[in-house]
Amino acid sequence: MFEEELLEKTAVCTEILQDAKNELYLNMRFLDVALNSLSLQPTFEVSDYAVDGAVFYYEIPHLIEQYKIGNVMVNRAYLHSMFHCLFAHVFKEKREEKMLWDLACDIAVESVIDSLPVRCLRMPSRPYRRAVYNGLQEKIRVLTAEGIYKLLAENDMDPRMIARLVLEFRVDDHRYWKSDSEKKRNGMPNENRWQDIREKMETELSTFSKEAAEDSKGLCEQLAVENRERYDYRSFLKKFCVLKEEMQVDIDSFDYIFYHYGMEMYGNMPLIEPQETKEVNRIENFVIAIDTSMSCKRELVQKFLEETYSVLSQSESFYRKFRVHIIQCDERVQSDVVVTNAKELQDYMDHFTIRGLGGTDFRPVFNYVNRLLAEKKFTKLKGLLYFTDGYGRYPLKKPPYDTAFVFLKEDYLDVDVPPWAIKLVLGEEDLEEQQ
Repeated sequence: MFEEELLEKTAVCTEILQDAKNELYLNMRFLDVALNSLSLQPTFEVSDYAVDGAVFYYEIPHLIEQYKIGNVMVNRAYLHSMFHCLFAHVFKEKREEKMLWDLACDIAVESVIDSLPVRCLRMPSRPYRRAVYNGLQEKIRVLTAEGIYKLLAENDMDPRMIARLVLEFRVDDHRYWKSDSEKKRNGMPNENRWQDIREKMETELSTFSKEAAEDSKGLCEQLAVENRERYDYRSFLKKFCVLKEEMQVDIDSFDYIFYHYGMEMYGNMPLIEPQETKEVNRIENFVIAIDTSMSCKRELVQKFLEETYSVLSQSESFYRKFRVHIIQCDERVQSDVVVTNAKELQDYMDHFTIRGLGGTDFRPVFNYVNRLLAEKKFTKLKGLLYFTDGYGRYPLKKPPYDTAFVFLKEDYLDVDVPPWAIKLVLGEEDLEEQQ
């Protein structure tokens, strides 16, 4: 009797959720693939809803009670859990404060749902929610889970305030989100699938569904953030390395002359001796240009320099003899400090002060570096790394060395650079994860 009743209620719940998916699809057709990427399964382990990237779990009595209140609650709950997958919350590395991370993910998702002008998701306006969103957007433009988590962790909030936020924004249980060890053990097929869905959705919203994109600005911004290519800054700097031999033992190779001599002399006893030189990729001559105009925030400049220093100060980054110019520039070159060893690099960081704070013009740096090249100040200049906010005048002609413009963006707005330049857009978390 119990099994028959359970099957009957499960069938009813399946129909409720299928109706919810249909209603969401009719209002937002660009969500078609995402809405149907979760299978439905009842569970007794949670008291409401949960998701793991492949399955949407629901507690039968809770779902039925919410449906009695109205289908809007069910629609929002299903979309809430689906957005956790779409925005990769389910697959991201867990933060130290798990409760704050869960809360940040819930606020990020609910902010997107509240921004959608769709009748089947509309709830009565809540002043408390609006106040939370407004307070967060004063500090971060796009309400991502990472940005919200950082603010929550830094503010050392009162536990009662945290409890109030959890009560307001919690919709589902996060216990099925994969731990880092599980992801390494089982692979990430679901994460790759959702990444593919996310990229195709962003493409559709920017091409065939532009009208829907205008009405779903919050969703489009979240998609842009998640689809933004992640970079390993340390690997990126390798683009400016040169290959040459350096005096050091190469344990991965040996001299074939000694090997052949040993085989001929002793029959089966090769003489293996590591070579005394090794081919390595390291930085030899390099220019770091820093935009110190009024539009470039001091905190971002400092953060970029600290990370660049942490990478370049590693002994394996440089040859024994190197020459790095660190140039500060606004509409003109303000300073040029040359460092030739790790100690000088450390001294520069210890006494770093910003010079400039005028307008933005990138051309003086290139004119200055080109003059140094003409004066033979570089033996072989591999490249120039220009940190900026992107709003300035670029040279029209490609310089005779690789150039990369690095943007540390807080608002994730893209910036156009000349076709001959490399563009690298980093978020603050991209730098912090490597420290």
